[in-house]
Amino acid sequence: MDFTPSEEQSAAQGLAARVFGDLSTHERLAAAGTGTDAHLWKELCAAGLPGAVEDIGLLGLVLLLEEQGRTTAQVPFAVTCVYGLLAVAEHGTAEQRERLLPWLRDGTAVATGAFPARGGVHIAEDGALYGAVPWVPWLRDATQVLVADADRALWIVGADTPGVTVAPVETTAPWSAGRLVLDGVRGERLGGGPEAYAAVLATARTAFAGLQAGVCAGSLARAVHHTVTREQFGRPLSTNQGVLLRAADAHMDTEAIRVTAYEAAWRRDDGREYGAAALTAAWWASEAGKRVVHAGQHLHGGTGADLDHPVHRHFLWGRQLDAYLGCGSEVLEELGLLLAADRQESTP
Repeated sequence: MDFTPSEEQSAAQGLAARVFGDLSTHERLAAAGTGTDAHLWKELCAAGLPGAVEDIGLLGLVLLLEEQGRTTAQVPFAVTCVYGLLAVAEHGTAEQRERLLPWLRDGTAVATGAFPARGGVHIAEDGALYGAVPWVPWLRDATQVLVADADRALWIVGADTPGVTVAPVETTAPWSAGRLVLDGVRGERLGGGPEAYAAVLATARTAFAGLQAGVCAGSLARAVHHTVTREQFGRPLSTNQGVLLRAADAHMDTEAIRVTAYEAAWRRDDGREYGAAALTAAWWASEAGKRVVHAGQHLHGGTGADLDHPVHRHFLWGRQLDAYLGCGSEVLEELGLLLAADRQESTP
């Protein structure tokens, strides 16, 4: 396997780094509060970054999401790409792709997903959708929601469709989340059935693992800067062995998240089976991710307890990503069942 980015992927990552670095500043994030930075989202779409994902693949998206995570940029980039662009491009009909993809590429439409399916939504005999999902990330910004029913069939639901109710929900990270209630909603079926659901979930887990890698890298970078520049007893904090070891462990955890996300994305782009790899990346993102953001905050000492300090946002994002799409123990159980089933099938 080769994780070396292509020329197109590297160019897109460099552009994303510049846009996020220039516009997702501490001052702008503080001004945005718990909402989306509409100007930043407009600039990302004007730069063509959402639409580029169709060409640079899931590995390219992981690279872009790393850059978002480094700055904890408050835009619905990951959800629109995963539950909108990639889901429709892979599982939509020709008519759906022709109609929906242009809007998703230019940011006219914002997508999100009510994932994972936990039996909260069901399809009635009349073909209408009923049920509720407690919280959906970026739902308050979304124009389209990808919903999985109890049978794990996929449906595209317009946020303004009759019968759809969105109630604001505040989550650990400021992701403009909302509670989704469906009362007799007529959705638009996306092809593929349960297999498509599994593929979209694996793609989402890989993408959000990439986002977590960026969040952790940003947290660690802030911790390194703080310990190098802050002195205690006449010498930098970074010269203390305990600080060095804690930072080294955080670095290794961050690299583990990154490389497992890269492998899962590479396998998907190469047309290989990637369900187990996606679960592995999700496990590392959950378990190692929370260790890293805790270390980042701890290495700031008393400063890390300041809720207005930039490192605290990394802590909030890391904890949110720890639970999203399945916490470590849930993902590990799912991975074990998958590996056991594969082994049983391969046993003569």
